[in-house]
This record gives sequence, C-alpha cells and structure tokens, in this order.
Amino acid sequence: MEDTKKPWAGRFEKPTEPSVEDFTESISFDKQLYKYDIQGSIAHATMLAASGLLTEEEKEAIILGLKEIEKEIDQGNFSFKKGLEDIHMNIEVALIRKAGEAGRKLHTARSRNDQVALDLRLWTRETITQVSTLIEGVQLELAQKARAHLDLIFPGFTHLQHAQPVLLAHHLLAYVEMLERDKERLADSMTRVNRSPLGACALAGTTLPIDPETTARLLGFSQVCANSIDAVSDRDFCLEFASNMAILSMHLSRLAEEWVLWISPEFNFIELDESLCTGSSIMPQKRNPDVLELLRAKCARVYGNLFFLFSLMKALPLSYNRDMQEDKVAVFDIASTVTASLSLLKKVVNGTTFKPENIALACKKGYLDATSLAEYLVTKGLPFRQAHEVVGKLVRRAVQEGKTLKEFSLDELRQSSPLVDKGVYDFLGVENCIKHYKGTSSTSPSAVRERVGWWWDRLWESKKA
Repeated sequence: MEDTKKPWAGRFEKPTEPSVEDFTESISFDKQLYKYDIQGSIAHATMLAASGLLTEEEKEAIILGLKEIEKEIDQGNFSFKKGLEDIHMNIEVALIRKAGEAGRKLHTARSRNDQVALDLRLWTRETITQVSTLIEGVQLELAQKARAHLDLIFPGFTHLQHAQPVLLAHHLLAYVEMLERDKERLADSMTRVNRSPLGACALAGTTLPIDPETTARLLGFSQVCANSIDAVSDRDFCLEFASNMAILSMHLSRLAEEWVLWISPEFNFIELDESLCTGSSIMPQKRNPDVLELLRAKCARVYGNLFFLFSLMKALPLSYNRDMQEDKVAVFDIASTVTASLSLLKKVVNGTTFKPENIALACKKGYLDATSLAEYLVTKGLPFRQAHEVVGKLVRRAVQEGKTLKEFSLDELRQSSPLVDKGVYDFLGVENCIKHYKGTSSTSPSAVRERVGWWWDRLWESKKA
C-alpha cells in the first residue's frame, strides 16, 4: 500500500490536488491525539476479536504493531505524512506496514467519525484530571500564604474603594473557594465526557455483530452514547470543557489584575520575586509584573477560543461535518493556555512577599470601621437606617477635621447620638472591628483560622497522596 493512498481511493480516479491536501490536513495539530487513538484502537481490536470479527492472531498482531508505533512516536522516530490527512490514517497506514492484512481489518465496524469523537473524549477526560491537579497546586500556595498571615488585617474593597477591614487570609481563601468550584465544574462535566461513541461508526451504527459495551468498559467509560447520530455529530462536551476553562481563566485573571494593583507603588502591598519580573528596554528603573498582565491576556485568548467553538457548531446539520475538524485547534489551545497559566501562577504566588507595614498604613485610610460603628448603634436600639445616617454625618465631619473615628472624644460622639457610651471605643479601629465579626463565612479570626486549617489539611493530604 502506498503511504499516501487515500482510504476512499476506490471511488476516485484523480489524485487529490496538493492545495486541497494542504487545506484539509489536520495531522499538524491532531497528532497529539496519537496515544488516545492507539488506546482506542487496542480496545476496538480486542472487541472485534471477542465478537469473532478478528482471530486471536490478528488481534495480537494489531496490538503489537500499535504498541510499536506508539513507542516510535514517543521517541520521535515516526514520520507523519500530510497526505494521510490525520492521526487516524497515519497510524493505520503504519499499522498495515507492520501487521499486513490484519492491519487492514482494524477499521472494521468503525469510522473516523466515531474514532475522532472517541479520541477527543479520552483526551478531554485526561486533561480534566491534569487541570484539576494544577488547580490544587495553586490552591495550596494560596493556603500557605494565608497560613503565614493569619492575623494580618487587610483593607477590604468594594468598587475599588476602602470598605471594611478583613483578614488577608480570608481574602486569599476567597480565591481558593473560587478555584474549588472550578474543580467541581470540571468533575461534574466528567459525567458527560465519559461516554463512549464507539459503535456509532459514520452515523448509523453497523450491521456487523459488535459489542460497544465491551470497548466502553475496556476504555474506562461509564456508558455508551445512546444515539449514534448524536455520538458523532455533537461536541457539547468540548463546549462544556471550554466553558469551564473560561470561568477558571476568569478567576485567574481577577487574581492577576488585583496583584498588578497591589504591586504598584500606589498600593505597595506586595513584592514579586525578581526572577518572575521583567524590565524595560528604555527605562532602567522598571521592574514590571508582565507575567500577571499576560495572565489577564491569556483569559481573553480562552474566551476567543470558546466563542470560536460556539460559532463553529451553531449551524451544523446532523450528523458529522468536516467543520468539526477545527474544534481541536480551539480545545488544544485552551488546554495549553490554561495549564501554562496555572503552572506559572503557582510560582507567582510562591514568589510573592506581602508587606505588613504598608498594609497596616492602608488600613488607617477610608474609615474602614464606619460600618462597625453603625452596627454598634444597632445594638443600642437604633434602627440601622438611622444608624447609617448618623455615622455618615460623623464620617463627613471626620473628613473635614482630618480625624479618624476613634479620635473623636466621647462627648463628640455623643453629639451624633445620645446612645453612645464609652463602650463604643471597643468597636472603633480595624483591630476592634475584626474581633467582633461573627458567622462561619465571615472574616472572624476564629472562623478564618478554622477554614485555613481545613484547607491546609485537605490540600496537603491531597498533595501527599
């Protein structure tokens, strides 16, 4: 068999125009599916033999040949040919050279339509596991930073304005919680990814006596796709994977944006290790957080790929269409972008130093204890809306006089409300605010300590496992 002979050569007299081969090939990007293609082919051959469509000798010859091909690709000794279009035909032609007529039988009761759907599902399943492990690595670094700064009070922001004091550990754990939901979404999507399309063939199934449940079991799938047309013609599992990765990227981008602010001289809350920064080609003094800025940009790249996938699928009639070849370009790029981002962010978090003195100075600005004072008045019987107004007027006066709230005398405070007594000072100042927080989800020191400990134990045990 000629290396570039097409599987449909019997129907055609003319050779394929070279420019058509260039335009239609996918081996340049789908070659990374090789180990999944081989894994699926070994299971398919095993099923064919059990169904009486291959002899045991033919099955063994096929499996031996496939393993040799996998070893050649692993070692970089395999020559991929563009004229064979894709990973499936490149492997099949190589197999026929090794296994002879047995290799020609491997495609029995199978189409490239269900074959590529299988490969992509196997790839997605493994990638989800890899991404989840990388997420845990970032979570562990964040938990470690939280553990190292359990008592550090931090200015909490809304609208990028000073709002209320929080513990820095509580702030860092907010991202740990977000990332955990990202892991949960990926894990949940496994129930829809983990279905075998084999047996669907081109779209209608086959008249041959096959056993799709066997291949599903051999490949670790939980079930077989229930409809052969659906099995080969939808990529919603790719869209769900891409959507989940886009949400994950958004969380990474938000953290990056925040730390870009924190590293600026205006905030000066953190310092990034020099090895993780870059300089300027013209300004000698610069030490730029380019890696954080690019983490934001990578998020936009993932969004673009997600939109591409939606646009690709939105108008395709059933069943398979060649348009779907391009899905792999997007999902592969999403995966490589997000895995690189997670790997680098782990190093960034590890290489970040917080500056307690500067953070403490920032906590003195913005009247972070104003809400605490309003809630103190509520405990004295004043309706919250009235308490809000009282404290608002007091803050306005403090701004005019250049004072903090706790710098007002008791008499001055009582001018705002006769309900005030000397116990009010136990609610003013960020240190006092923090100790009065209540609720398991709040920034209460006891709640935060418990949650940091819970996360640390969980993530550390997961790492050891």
